Amino acid sequence: MNLKVKNLIRICAAGALVLSVFNCASNKPDTGRKLIWSDEFNGKGLPDSLKWNYDTGGSGFGNEEAQFYTKNRLENARMEKGNLIIEARKENRENSKYTSARLLTKGKFAFQYGTVEVRAKLPKGRGTWPAIWMMSENMKKWPDDGELDIMEHVGYNQGYIHASVHTKKYNHIQGTQKTDTLFVKDASEKFHVYKADWTPEKIDVYIDDKKFFTYENKEKNNEAWPFNRPYFIILNLAVGGFWGGKEGIDDTIFPQKYYIDYVRVYQNK
Repeated sequence: MNLKVKNLIRICAAGALVLSVFNCASNKPDTGRKLIWSDEFNGKGLPDSLKWNYDTGGSGFGNEEAQFYTKNRLENARMEKGNLIIEARKENRENSKYTSARLLTKGKFAFQYGTVEVRAKLPKGRGTWPAIWMMSENMKKWPDDGELDIMEHVGYNQGYIHASVHTKKYNHIQGTQKTDTLFVKDASEKFHVYKADWTPEKIDVYIDDKKFFTYENKEKNNEAWPFNRPYFIILNLAVGGFWGGKEGIDDTIFPQKYYIDYVRVYQNK
């Protein structure tokens, strides 16, 4: 299905009573900006290897996560019916009891300033921890080089969507991270657009055009604002971990699917 057709299908019916921003979010490419990179996931099979790399292994990834991230495995990451599906499964892999996937554009695409839009439907259940986030292309030390979390959702707290930044001065290790939350009651039943606007002055994060988090470049130094360099995009579905598994993992929920309809990156014209 091409981009134009996908957009036409999603245009809300004219005259419909819109009770909230979640009922009718625009899914048309932003005409005020230049589209510089996108993946519409219109193919079939494995994700496009020209656009995505994988993080692999079962090391916990610094968060005590329980899954083993696989590479080039259809059971965990595939394009299907116009979506990317990242699937977490209850199965043994080396020393892990679950499998999933973590895709990233590192080494293939990075950008500095612009707008990221991801239309997604989230998995559900205690122990799931899907995310849309970004890190420095030349990451040498975390959190000094920065992290931007556009969307995080932990399954034991259904519907609460979190956005955060982590820097040397502000991070969750010290309990000083800058973060905010928005409740989206149907985050696992319907697609929503998760968006970040990134400029030299600030970062704004939205869900369906409703802004709920802002981080401003007030201090003008690298300890508080490392967001002055190219960043890459990460999509993943973790299982467990110090946050996602805080209230345990419900093994009866698996497999769980994380649907991503598109990823689009714009810069100002």
